[in-house]
Amino acid sequence: MDDNLIIDLYWARSESAIGETDKKYGSYLGTIAYNILYSHEDAGEAVNDTYLRAWDSMPPERPNILSAYLGKITRRISLNKRRDQRAEKRGGGEINLVLDELSESIPSGFSVEQEVDAKALGETLNKFLGSLKETERDMFLRRYWYMDSISDISAMFGCGESKVKTTLFRIRQKLLATIESEGLI
Repeated sequence: MDDNLIIDLYWARSESAIGETDKKYGSYLGTIAYNILYSHEDAGEAVNDTYLRAWDSMPPERPNILSAYLGKITRRISLNKRRDQRAEKRGGGEINLVLDELSESIPSGFSVEQEVDAKALGETLNKFLGSLKETERDMFLRRYWYMDSISDISAMFGCGESKVKTTLFRIRQKLLATIESEGLI
């Protein structure tokens, strides 16, 4: 079913909206949640919470890209669930590793006064990602958005883990330089 039709179902408050969403995006959302939570049961709960959050937010929201909208909700729910589980108990610390890698390049701990800078940071990040080669951008997103492991990424791209690690390191260095040049650090 077309995304606009699914969104129309949400706006019409039709219960079939959730079923159609699950048919089209269930495995996509499940993969995002599982890569963060490393538990099929918890991932299923996160996906169900995503459907509830989508139901509650449409209307008034009318997303332009339904897959990205739902993915963002799932990711946020999964990260919150992960934080609540005390991170190290499940999944071997992959999420902490991913977040630690990014912490070198992206400032954290924004105060209220820096909230405006957060928007500028988002715009800079989007521009930066647009400037990367497609393979680099895909590797970066697989690691830091979908939170795939280094070994999964190397299998996807048909290269060694050391190449993936080196590529991601260089991208993070470029990102840091870009953020510094924009005066965001």
